[in-house]
Amino acid sequence: MQNRAPTGLTKKALARLIVFSLCGYLLTIAFGHAAQPGKLSSYLENISPSEMLAGADKYGQLIENTPVVPVMSGNNVVGYVFLNTDFVGAIGYSGKPIEVLIAMTPEGRIAAGRLMHHAEPIVLSGIPEQKIIDFIEGYKDTDILKLAREKGGEPPPVDIVSGATVTVMVIDDSIKRAAVRAAAALGLGGLQGVSRATSPKKSLVIEDGDVEDWQTLLGNGSVRRLRLNLKDVNDAFIAQGNAKAIERPELGGDDEVFIDLYVASLAIPTIARSLLGVREYQNLQKKLKPGQNAFLVMGSGRYSFRGSGYVRGGIFDRIQVVQGEEAFRFRDRGYKNLGRVEAEGAPDFKEVALFRTSKGAIFDPAEPWELQLLVQRAIGALEKVFVAFELNYQFPDQYVKTEALPDTAAPVEQSTSTFEAEDTAAANALWQRIWKQKLPEIVVLVCALVILTILFFVQDQVVRSKKFTDWFRIGFLTFTLFGIGFYAQAQLSVVNVFVFVNALLTDFQWQFFLMEPLIFILWCSVAVSLIFWGRGAFCGWLCPFGALQELTNKIARFVGIKQFTVPWWLHERLWPIKYIIFLGLLGLSIYSLHLAETFAEVEPFRTSIVLRFMRGWPYLLFVFSLLFAGLFIERFFCRYLCPLGAALAIPGKLAMFNWLKRYRNCGDPCQTCAKECMVQAIDPLGNINPNECLYCLHCQVNYYDEDVCPVVIHALAKARKMDPAAKNTVADQDPAYRRGRRLNQPRAYE
Repeated sequence: MQNRAPTGLTKKALARLIVFSLCGYLLTIAFGHAAQPGKLSSYLENISPSEMLAGADKYGQLIENTPVVPVMSGNNVVGYVFLNTDFVGAIGYSGKPIEVLIAMTPEGRIAAGRLMHHAEPIVLSGIPEQKIIDFIEGYKDTDILKLAREKGGEPPPVDIVSGATVTVMVIDDSIKRAAVRAAAALGLGGLQGVSRATSPKKSLVIEDGDVEDWQTLLGNGSVRRLRLNLKDVNDAFIAQGNAKAIERPELGGDDEVFIDLYVASLAIPTIARSLLGVREYQNLQKKLKPGQNAFLVMGSGRYSFRGSGYVRGGIFDRIQVVQGEEAFRFRDRGYKNLGRVEAEGAPDFKEVALFRTSKGAIFDPAEPWELQLLVQRAIGALEKVFVAFELNYQFPDQYVKTEALPDTAAPVEQSTSTFEAEDTAAANALWQRIWKQKLPEIVVLVCALVILTILFFVQDQVVRSKKFTDWFRIGFLTFTLFGIGFYAQAQLSVVNVFVFVNALLTDFQWQFFLMEPLIFILWCSVAVSLIFWGRGAFCGWLCPFGALQELTNKIARFVGIKQFTVPWWLHERLWPIKYIIFLGLLGLSIYSLHLAETFAEVEPFRTSIVLRFMRGWPYLLFVFSLLFAGLFIERFFCRYLCPLGAALAIPGKLAMFNWLKRYRNCGDPCQTCAKECMVQAIDPLGNINPNECLYCLHCQVNYYDEDVCPVVIHALAKARKMDPAAKNTVADQDPAYRRGRRLNQPRAYE
């Protein structure tokens, strides 16, 4: 009997459709999405000045060479408005910029923030946009200059909008950095109005000179000092004006040392070897990675720059490095406690700490910077206030080379390129920070993927135990639903496919996708599994909504709900629907990615998994309808409607291995596996359709089952007839049984 011809789209037709779609998409990007000058002015045409700053009645003219518009009250300037994207990169998970209009007072306070445009899938298709708007409005009255200096290294308040972590972190990061850069361009708050790009470029002169003693290092400025006595600290809290803090002064004589703080940058080998000694310097060189910097901080006195609780969250919260508008704090992973300073004549310090910057920290050792010391004072059982002291640092002139800019320099273009470079570094630092925050979830997910991979590689041994296989599958699906789904909200979507294709065709940068670590790891696992096992590894084991369908169906079977078997002639005409849906969404994305993301609501993933059924009744009705159908037809949505499954099935045809074993008798005459396949991926001829198979391994359990599979039953009976004392395993030694195996059974759906 011959294999039936494939149904649905042929390879060539499908390839042509995809090529035409991508070509159309390229043309759309080339001609339909060109940059539009004057975006700030066009936004302001529809916004009243009083909406941005109270009492304002008009906008002024765009400031020359600075994308900022003054806000006027009569003839007086009462503030400024600007777009965050004119100063910093604000690329969200969609790969498109999140545009926020910001109003700032002349004193450097944010007066208002307004979300103007975005293409974030999580917001478009789930999170109410009002929550993002409320989050942005929370920046009103924020002293952005103070925030940049005192909290520049702290994580943003991302817990305000649950489910939109990446979007909120990008908005937070862009608002803070854009406001500081705008203030610097305007010269507000004493910030330098000239960008680094228009300042003379500085670079280090790396000299490996002789070791120097402590007095020489201190005298030439290689080591800088900040000495505070009790009077200095008490006066600072008095100037701050907090009554509770003033009531609790540091007790002791005014001249008593509060802290005697020293700091040195170790970017110059001579300074590093002089302070650390040869052995410790060599150890440091082995640990430093490209782009990392090292610092030595030393201190004595009653106040510890390190603090007793520095390991809380892994961050040293009493000191931070500030350079321009950027700031970062040290983490315990880059910290080493040293017993002493090796330079001759160095004092005996109470604390000596060697710090390395975290990967992605924005820092130029050739430029001046400052070490900021935060002195805290308890004003209640759990409440504290802080006051900041600054220790300025720059290398001695002998270690710094200054290069003058050419007379024909174009400051605006150079400033733009510098900002782009800094934005890339900031984006890198942002995704690294997210990965560190989600490290426990990452470890759990990777362990689960490793366990599943091992299962697939040793499946021939595992499936011999039907009970273990069934319980392992139920346990893993439960983890997928509640761990990957409801807890981590790492549900893949066809929207991710559109975003990835769009990034490839425009400005692809990995850091945009790295901002969702669990989603990124799952997609990497999908890419690998497509080569080995096709779409089934994800759809059958790692999809939370698929797990929800299967588990609810198992409950339905347990309580006795009768299952409906779709006739084969109807089934094979229904499963192409999901391919039509996917191709329709792909074609729609050519016209409008926003529209495609909206119509991608055909996926019930966000309503059920990401938003945990907390949504409007139309969405809930749709989801519960699918789950209700799944009670009678197992994996109903996966079979006929899932566009993500269709998207994975297309590249899944590249699978290089066929791990599912078949007998020559499968389908002729035995139909056991075909009837029991939960998604009817086995045709009446016994062939497994890899495009539809969810790799549940049930057919492989039957393959070895001595009570179900006719081939095994016959081989075992024959072996026992020849040797009545033979055990069940004798079947594996029977030549007829071995000849029945077909590792490379031809497929009807190639």
